[in-house]
Amino acid sequence: MIETQEKKEKVILVAVAQGDPEEAIASLEELEQLALTAGAEVAEMFLQSRDRPHPGTYLGSGKIEELKERLKELGADGIICDDELTPAQARNLEQLLDTKVMDRTLVILDIFAQRAHTREGKIQVELAQLRYRATRLTGKGTSLSRLGGGIGTRGPGESKLETDRRVIHARISVLKSELRDVVRHREVTREKRKQTMTPVLAIVGYTNAGKSTLLNTLTGAGILAEDKLFATLDPTTRPMALPGGEEVMLTDTVGFIRKLPHQLIDAFRSTLEEAALADMILHVADAGSPQLEEQMKTVYETLHELGADGKPVLTLFNKCDLRTGPMLLRDAHADRVLRISAKTGLGLDEMKAVIADMLQEQKVLIDRVFSYAESAKAALVHKTGSILSEEYLPEGIHIRAYVPKKLGL
Repeated sequence: MIETQEKKEKVILVAVAQGDPEEAIASLEELEQLALTAGAEVAEMFLQSRDRPHPGTYLGSGKIEELKERLKELGADGIICDDELTPAQARNLEQLLDTKVMDRTLVILDIFAQRAHTREGKIQVELAQLRYRATRLTGKGTSLSRLGGGIGTRGPGESKLETDRRVIHARISVLKSELRDVVRHREVTREKRKQTMTPVLAIVGYTNAGKSTLLNTLTGAGILAEDKLFATLDPTTRPMALPGGEEVMLTDTVGFIRKLPHQLIDAFRSTLEEAALADMILHVADAGSPQLEEQMKTVYETLHELGADGKPVLTLFNKCDLRTGPMLLRDAHADRVLRISAKTGLGLDEMKAVIADMLQEQKVLIDRVFSYAESAKAALVHKTGSILSEEYLPEGIHIRAYVPKKLGL
């Protein structure tokens, strides 16, 4: 028998602690999960305390020698740095260590390449990969050939590793054009939602907080939900009925993570903008995570970068069924907070009621008579509002109802 299974890369994780060592260790532990998700085997974690990373080599010269010895002793195939390396840092580390050098950005891009299934997702991932690689071709010579397969070489764009920058930029232009076509289609869908005045709720949160599980439980969407980082990549929108019968649209978005590569934010902007254009944000937070506050901070920083500030926010502390002991769960950025379990359904009925209340606050009371010639407007009130009373009169339909302020009636 011929063994055809892909060999797992054994890697050493490397980080520079610029402040609190515990925060750096937590970031390294998250990098370990990313590496495992990408298919690597983690041999060791390597941490150096410095005021800032070395501009030319990321680590100091003494630590580089120490790391070189550990690579030999452990038989590791390469290293993964917890920050995005500059082209010079990556090139110098490769030469000094004589091994494959990767960074956090490359690993995340690799995971996205594995998880993209739709045409839009594949275009966005390839675009992000090429933008990352475009700045890292000059001066590498034959070193790219030496790297072989594994993390960073999969997915769309893998055959572009040894092409020159001109060809890569030409491909980027083609992808941008294709992405514009996809974005136009997304904008048409958004316009249809605006016309029907159906409220849109964006589900956001740190990766693996339980966003997809929540969407599945609420709508039966049937999308993949696993206990993994970035288990789902492609966004999904599904309708959900509230207690009073009003229908809303729930949109699952790409999970956030600390040090989210700017290439991904740029490439996935049309998808992530669902949060900026939503009427309300459902922030799903993992109540059992030791890094809960840091993860919530990352979510709000990303929302700020996307221009989604000022939206009504309902924070859902998920996985409360797994947490033991007293829970002091607060979110100063949220309008309301709830404890839920997306898996068991705990607190979801209360969540729907709170959503209805928060949407109600965005409505105004109307009391007017619509002429029979304005029956289309009356129908729109029925579809988007909460009817208090309705009476058919000779001159028209007398309606008292709460309707969205943006309806302009």
